Amino acid sequence: MGGVEALIPVVAIVFTFGIPGIIIFWALYIKHRERMRLIEKGLTPDEVKAFFSEANNKPRNPYSSLKWGILLSFLGAGIFIANLMEGIYDVEEGVMMGIIVLSAGLGFLVYFAIVNSKIKNETSDSQKIQQPN
Repeated sequence: MGGVEALIPVVAIVFTFGIPGIIIFWALYIKHRERMRLIEKGLTPDEVKAFFSEANNKPRNPYSSLKWGILLSFLGAGIFIANLMEGIYDVEEGVMMGIIVLSAGLGFLVYFAIVNSKIKNETSDSQKIQQPN
C-alpha cells in the first residue's frame, strides 16, 4: 500500500466527522455572537431569551400533513402513470418527468383548493357566531 492509499481512510474520517463538527461549531458560534451583540445593545439576558423564544414560536400550519399527504399521493400516481406509459407506449424520459412534475403541481392545486375552502368556511362560521340574530 502506497503513501496516497494510506491517506484515504484518514481523509474519510476527517470528512465524516470533521465537516459536521465544523458546521455545528459554526452554528453555535454565530448564535452566541448574535446574543452577545444584543446584550451589548443594552438588552438584559431575560429580554434576549424572550426575543429568541418569540422568534422560534412561528404559527404552525394545521394543514401541513394534508399538504404532504396530497403531494405524495399525486407524486406516486404520477410516477405510476409515467411508468405505465413507458411500458405501454415507450415514451421518452422527458415525457415521464413532465408527467411527474405535472402531477406534483396538480397535487399542490388540490391542496390549495381544499385549504382555501376550509379557511372560507372557518371565517364564515366565525362571522355567524359574532353576529347576533
